[in-house]
Amino acid sequence: MIVGIPKENWAEERRVALTPAGAHSLFMAGQTVLVQVDAGNGCGFSADSYREAGSGVAFSAEEVFTRADIVVKVMPPTIQECGWIGEGKFLFSVVHLGSANPEVHQLLTAKHVIAVGLELIEDADHHLPVVTAMSEIAGMLVPQIAGRFLETTHGGRGVMLGGVPGIPASHVVIVGAGTAGTTAARVFVGYGASVTVMDDDLKRLRAVDASLPKMVNTALATPYNMRRYVASADVVLGAVMVHGRKAPHVITESMVRKMRPGSLIIDLSIDQGGCVETSRPTTLSDPVFKKHGVGHYCVPNIPSSVARTASHALSNVIVPFVEDIAENGGQSIQKNLALRRGVYLYSGHCTHEGLAGLLGCDYRNLDLLLHEGG
Repeated sequence: MIVGIPKENWAEERRVALTPAGAHSLFMAGQTVLVQVDAGNGCGFSADSYREAGSGVAFSAEEVFTRADIVVKVMPPTIQECGWIGEGKFLFSVVHLGSANPEVHQLLTAKHVIAVGLELIEDADHHLPVVTAMSEIAGMLVPQIAGRFLETTHGGRGVMLGGVPGIPASHVVIVGAGTAGTTAARVFVGYGASVTVMDDDLKRLRAVDASLPKMVNTALATPYNMRRYVASADVVLGAVMVHGRKAPHVITESMVRKMRPGSLIIDLSIDQGGCVETSRPTTLSDPVFKKHGVGHYCVPNIPSSVARTASHALSNVIVPFVEDIAENGGQSIQKNLALRRGVYLYSGHCTHEGLAGLLGCDYRNLDLLLHEGG
């Protein structure tokens, strides 16, 4: 099979789905890799580095989509890209449930494309390998983002994350004790901030308490506690993820109104629609807007700001899945549980219940489709 790697054409998306190292792994496994000539430019991977790794080079995205049996992307495909992809081919990309385009999914369904959502891949232990990799990076970046946008020159409260003698540290409230929230809490504490992690799952809060320094406080995310803690925060980090569904608005507009002027919200759930009622997507070049005097940082592709590191992390995770598809074709969907859980379009049907509900289309159970032979 031909594995195609196009250049990402979303605004300010600099990551590439497979690095030269990942492409070389596929080449050594006997697969043909076709990379768009400038696909890796945003993260410092030249066309020559892909050639040296055994890849062929295409000079347009259309060539990649037309020739490839498996297209591997970071971001969701555009309508134009859907027009190029061949009948019955494989597509690996993020779905972004919060902004899913019905027309894109209609085009892919009509072409019987087998589409796998990278963020939907889930192993037998219910770990999300792609989500985990990107969440770790986002969690590590959030404290430096918060520090910057708390500065007076960026319209913030003019406070430091860490206190100085006689002046207390900033109060950071993290809603969501998953990978991103826990990683961010660890780094915020390193900056000297006062951190409270909130979640509605006591098991997760116990894990935070056991793994992080004791100066990290935990609190159950009840409506009463949320109103209380959010109002007192200098930084609120929304890190809520409901796997395979849009994020709920756990931070309401009335809570935002009670925050102090110049405080900051960072909504890491924005790619799933956002967990803050007042959020809307922003970009890396224009990342913050003000609502009720509160800064909102709502960039859906934060890891793209460290595109080289993020591309390595992404490639490391997805290469084994791409190898499986390339070697076994459709049989890999039947045999590989993690891969099967990531399929959202198969044989002209939407096989992801959450996406079907979001788009208002019919849902078919993938296991039944496979049993019926497609």
